[in-house]
Amino acid sequence: MAAYSGLFETLGLKGWCEAGSSGGPVSMAELLAKTTGKTEETSLWQTPFPSLDTLHEACGAIPRTRELTAGLEQLFLSVKDPLKVVLDPLTQPLSWAIDGALWAILALPWWIVIPLFLVIVQFAARSARVTTLVAGVLVALAFVDHYTYAMQTLAIILVCTVICVALGVPIGIAMSRSDRLQRSVIPVLDMLQTLPTFVYLIPLIFLFSVTESKLYGIAIILYAIVPAIRLTDLGIRLVDKDVLEAAEAFGMSQRQKLFGVQIPLALPNIMAGVNQTIMMSLAMVVIASLVSAPGLGALVLRGINKLELGVGIVAGLAIVMLAIVLDRVTKAALAQVNRATKH
Repeated sequence: MAAYSGLFETLGLKGWCEAGSSGGPVSMAELLAKTTGKTEETSLWQTPFPSLDTLHEACGAIPRTRELTAGLEQLFLSVKDPLKVVLDPLTQPLSWAIDGALWAILALPWWIVIPLFLVIVQFAARSARVTTLVAGVLVALAFVDHYTYAMQTLAIILVCTVICVALGVPIGIAMSRSDRLQRSVIPVLDMLQTLPTFVYLIPLIFLFSVTESKLYGIAIILYAIVPAIRLTDLGIRLVDKDVLEAAEAFGMSQRQKLFGVQIPLALPNIMAGVNQTIMMSLAMVVIASLVSAPGLGALVLRGINKLELGVGIVAGLAIVMLAIVLDRVTKAALAQVNRATKH
């Protein structure tokens, strides 16, 4: 006798349970009970938790866990085609942007890309030490023939970070202006921040082809956009109220206060969000190698699949070096912003 059979009999639901029985595959315990004609009595101490599978043993009308998961899968597959009709044209520019960035950064020779990259770093960081570090890392990566993979990773991170900032900063500004919007968006951000990285790829694999760049581009953006939104919202909310009152006293409009007072004072927090977005993009682009994302992550995946220890270690160290470079450059740029706001 199943653990909860007596409960359904007491509630008068035995007929409903028998009528709703699907007659599907039975468990091993049920099969043995039918074969031997014996039923195992369950003591109070051994009473199992009333999960779907346990309740199904006592009442066939209650679905099992596998029926629940199969139902969710069928629901997703039923809306897959309508979703593709809407999402394909909306996300196609992302594929063009990523493919274009990958083509452009590899079409230019190294003796143009590396000096150009160092000029940009020097302009952003204004630090000879940071520029020298970047130069050393790029030369080291090129020396071990990882230049192409590193540039692919950088191109993907650049595109995804720009999109994250372009979307995240306006959303953060809107959240800072509306407590109701903030309360509704924060649970979504919490979900995006706590969802395991591999889970991002599951629905996207069904929606898009693995040959499309937007497959991993969307996953990277969803994973990395959270800091840009949160820290923009926080930075604007932390602007001193006295400063805003003074701006109002001078007759500044809401738009003038936003662009002339709030965003400049919140810029350190916004830049900190950009730093975290870049780091999270780098982390996700490695995972995205599972769905055809090029770059250093592909070498790590190759080392795992083919048990090539040296390839995996060198690629892992290259990712660490790239992470250090990106972190140092963005922190140096943040220091420049902080210095400018103080003056």
